[in-house]
Amino acid sequence: QVQLVESGGGLVQAGGSLRLSCAASGGTVSSYFMGWFRRALGKEREFVAAISRSGGTTSYADSVKGRFLISRDNAKNTVYLQMNSLKPEDTAVYYCAARLPYESNYKYWGQGTQVTVSS
Repeated sequence: QVQLVESGGGLVQAGGSLRLSCAASGGTVSSYFMGWFRRALGKEREFVAAISRSGGTTSYADSVKGRFLISRDNAKNTVYLQMNSLKPEDTAVYYCAARLPYESNYKYWGQGTQVTVSS
């Protein structure tokens, strides 16, 4: 069973950047599709970005496309989310998640990291 720990959240002004990291332990991250999700206060959790096991395929929510970049370093068992041109509406708790290729649902989740974007 893989454990995921996010880091890198914080307070940033609109237009700024942050890079989130998701460190995996207890398993080999290269075995998993990885994703980032977020939940804003009073809203449901939503998909942000995902990356295939090799990193060759990525997908993004329309709201972050062109501003966010998901990447992974399998040698370091770590997945990243580079967030640029941040907007106040990006304020949320960001979660890292992992799923096996043959599963449709993300099975493993981190505890989340808070991102707050001030206007």
